[in-house]
Amino acid sequence: MKHTATKRIATIGVYGFTAATFVSTLTGAGVDLLVDVRQRRGVRGSEYSWANSARLQRLLADAGVGYRHVKELAPTTEMRQLQYREDELHGVGKRDRAVLAPAFASRYSREILEPFDLGALVGALPGFAALFCVEWDPEACHRSLVAARVQAEFGVPVTDLRPG
Repeated sequence: MKHTATKRIATIGVYGFTAATFVSTLTGAGVDLLVDVRQRRGVRGSEYSWANSARLQRLLADAGVGYRHVKELAPTTEMRQLQYREDELHGVGKRDRAVLAPAFASRYSREILEPFDLGALVGALPGFAALFCVEWDPEACHRSLVAARVQAEFGVPVTDLRPG
């Protein structure tokens, strides 16, 4: 394990935030860079239109927070469908999911995380970066798998930023 003492990682989602509370949470925590790990950089619903890529990038730029899209860390459409089927099986709405399906987590780790060069990503990060997707709870989102791998392999501390 290579320790990167000056680096820190946070995770953050969209749900539960307004544009103002999202930005204030990031800036209040001292986040330098938002790393967007979504495949599609949009969110359904007018209350979350601020999180659509172009608007989000403007909000971040105005707040002095950098932005980087790392689509290679997004789950494929097929993987997301696997998670949705599991959610449906358990009667859980996408916005209410509390955990990832084991089959999704296993497949994501094997097909996305293992071949991805996390060392290069971590090496290029500023002091404090936040992994960003949509789910409220990091445990319900692939960003938690990325964060756990970064922490385990590089000793980078992880903080979960949540609304309220």
